[in-house]
Amino acid sequence: MGIVDLFQQLANGLSLGSLYALIAIGYTMVYGIIRLINFAHGDVMMVGCYLAYFGVLMFRLPWQISWILAVLLTSLLGVSIYIGAYKPLRRAPRISALITAIGVSFFLESLGLVIFGGRPKAFPRPPAFDIGLNIGGVYLVSFTLWIPLITAILLVGLVYLIYKTKIGMAMRSVATDIETTSLMGVDVDKVISFTFAIGSALAAAGGIMWAIKFPQINPYMGIMPGLKAFIAAVFGGIGNIFGAMLGGFLLGMIEILVVAFMPSIAGYRDAIAFGILIVVLLFKPTGLLGEPLKEKV
Repeated sequence: MGIVDLFQQLANGLSLGSLYALIAIGYTMVYGIIRLINFAHGDVMMVGCYLAYFGVLMFRLPWQISWILAVLLTSLLGVSIYIGAYKPLRRAPRISALITAIGVSFFLESLGLVIFGGRPKAFPRPPAFDIGLNIGGVYLVSFTLWIPLITAILLVGLVYLIYKTKIGMAMRSVATDIETTSLMGVDVDKVISFTFAIGSALAAAGGIMWAIKFPQINPYMGIMPGLKAFIAAVFGGIGNIFGAMLGGFLLGMIEILVVAFMPSIAGYRDAIAFGILIVVLLFKPTGLLGEPLKEKV
């Protein structure tokens, strides 16, 4: 592999890793606060894609407005899922919440199949994201650069929100000790709802960019990206936002580079991700940046 090919694969890995990182944030935020693996997260991403799709093609909205509305509506969906499905189970055994999360996932997939149909739909890619670029002999389509840029902006905004605002302070407090935080007068339910809203909004943004990179959507499109984002969160250290970012970027790079250097195993690229999960759980269950967390009663 020449140097030009290497840089092209690195750009592709950065683009894919950005998507994994953005979607993984939702997993790690929810787990960090209520210790729940929200397996419906990938399907929330799918709903965001369809909302953006119909906003452009059915309601004839400019793509910028359609995408923003899709992100906002998906954040409301995330809050609704928490209030309707997870909030009543906050004090229930953890296995009940886990089963409910899987049930919500199946519900969203089946509902999407009934409403949107099973036939894949071509996602409209805006012209700005479909420009061919030749940078020093490295041929890229403009979305390969747009995706990491948008991801970086969103992640910087998220870090600012969590570490520089009152709601962010409340989120960190709830993640540390939910009972003590509630005794200090913080409305824990509002904080958790806000966490679901932010995580779902990021999932929608990641899903829209996923549909730009792979411009075909269907009701089951969120399954594999959701699972890989979960692997990225575990890889980096689930419950740690910076770990989710790092895990996402590394997983994307590893996946692309392994296939690039060993094209004979390209058909096993999904197995590579699950292999990484197994290795991490065997040798470092807390992930790269994770720390052992006390179970909440």
